[in-house]
Amino acid sequence: MLLSEAAKSYEADKRIEDFSPQTLNAYSLQAKLLVNYIGNTKMNDITIQHLKQYLAESSNELKPPEFVYRIRFIRSLFRWSHEEGIIDSNPASKIKEPKVGKRIPKFLTEREIEHLRDACFTPMEKSLFEFMFSTGCRIGEIVTLDRNSINWGSQAAIVRGKGDKEREVYFNIRCDIWLMKYLNSRNDNDSAIFVTERST
Repeated sequence: MLLSEAAKSYEADKRIEDFSPQTLNAYSLQAKLLVNYIGNTKMNDITIQHLKQYLAESSNELKPPEFVYRIRFIRSLFRWSHEEGIIDSNPASKIKEPKVGKRIPKFLTEREIEHLRDACFTPMEKSLFEFMFSTGCRIGEIVTLDRNSINWGSQAAIVRGKGDKEREVYFNIRCDIWLMKYLNSRNDNDSAIFVTERST
């Protein structure tokens, strides 16, 4: 089987496993770059030397996280190809990831938080900011939040995050007050907690 054919089969397999469109597009791009460098050769003819040479040149062009992602794609593609019986042995099995230093997360100061708070004007902006600040939720979790997700008595909410997993988060009294003000100011029957003006 040719490299391009194996890459398409690999991508199809990951689509069946319900990988996200963004991940599939990234895999497709990585496969094209690999084919452009090595050539559309037979999978069994690709050696560890081919892969190491490709990665050695890539290391000069990519940032460390991007370089690690490329290595992971290659290892995953060839491991899958070996498991599927497409290749007799896995040339990428001994390729290791470089150690990437972890960045220390930057935290906002109290002054910066107050500046952000002052920049919120409408009840929706204020309640959205307070909810994000007090719960630490991602915006992707907040957009799926509905009225039934809120437990006002315990100041808690059930949010749905990555992998469609649910978790419980808690908000403070300031957030509670602004959420109630915001919801009471609306004249719609939308079950979503946060809606845009266009959707109301």
